[in-house]
Amino acid sequence: MQNVSVKTDELIESALEVFDIEADAIKELKKRIDDNFTKAIEILYSCKGKVVVSGMGKSGLIGRKIAATLCSTGTPAVFLHPAESTHGDSGIITKQDVVIAISNSGETNELLNLLPLIKRFGVPIVGMTGGINSTLADKSDVVLDISVEREACPLNKAPTASTTATLAMGDAIAVCLLKKRGFSKDDFLMFHPSGALGKGVLYKVDELMITGDKLPVVPENESFECAIKFISDKKLGCTLVVNNEGCLSGILTDGDIRRTLLNHKYTESLLVKDVMTKTPRTIKKDELAASALALMEKHSITSLAIVDCNSKPIGLIHIHDLLKAKVA
Repeated sequence: MQNVSVKTDELIESALEVFDIEADAIKELKKRIDDNFTKAIEILYSCKGKVVVSGMGKSGLIGRKIAATLCSTGTPAVFLHPAESTHGDSGIITKQDVVIAISNSGETNELLNLLPLIKRFGVPIVGMTGGINSTLADKSDVVLDISVEREACPLNKAPTASTTATLAMGDAIAVCLLKKRGFSKDDFLMFHPSGALGKGVLYKVDELMITGDKLPVVPENESFECAIKFISDKKLGCTLVVNNEGCLSGILTDGDIRRTLLNHKYTESLLVKDVMTKTPRTIKKDELAASALALMEKHSITSLAIVDCNSKPIGLIHIHDLLKAKVA
């Protein structure tokens, strides 16, 4: 192996070619979502034990990721290294399990050596292979074709497009099982109580919203100038506005104030209802804090009102609350 001088343009072209080849490999998988795929989903969904994922080499690395994804989306799964399986690790397999066996060629010796034991237990095998006429395919109860036209490696040797296709098929399986189980955001939280994935679902709006005496609310017939002082005192950059019945009728923000000062030379006679935003964005108190953040980002705002069943304000959630809770 020797160092070769490669121009930047050639490197960029190679990178783009990799993306094209791997994208095409995944697109080809769409044609294989057929009866075999649905049968595999039913076998996995009906599993009373756990899903045992096994594969050697690069297939094994992808298998570990598939097992991890299954676990985090409601399907108990473990990874079994096929080379270690013949030295006692195969004891992890029980008669209530299902095995996902991964081999691009379908002829990986270490994996094939594990198959007799699996068959002895009567455990169903979902084979993921690019060799649809291989030994693995023959021994599997259902076969998922992960073959690719070519690898992204210019030598057509290093597992690249094939591992991408395998991972995509694994993700498709996990997502379909998630949907069949009715796996919710709250369920996801149970498996991700901390870390970046969990933060978005850790809190609900009612746990972070401003309530009671701290909740900024003014009547819509309040003078504009008094409302400015009120907003300044509360230090939230806004106040909710209510009508004579106490129902939410608007919101007055720092942005509304700036626009009013630019458009009106005299403000003494202005009322809050004359300058407020009349259709404020709201969110329910039992919604996830992450949903509040998404709504704020979508509409480029920093606050959301929370109202009860009678449209009366009961809280306000501010972007600062989300930042403090590390949701944002």
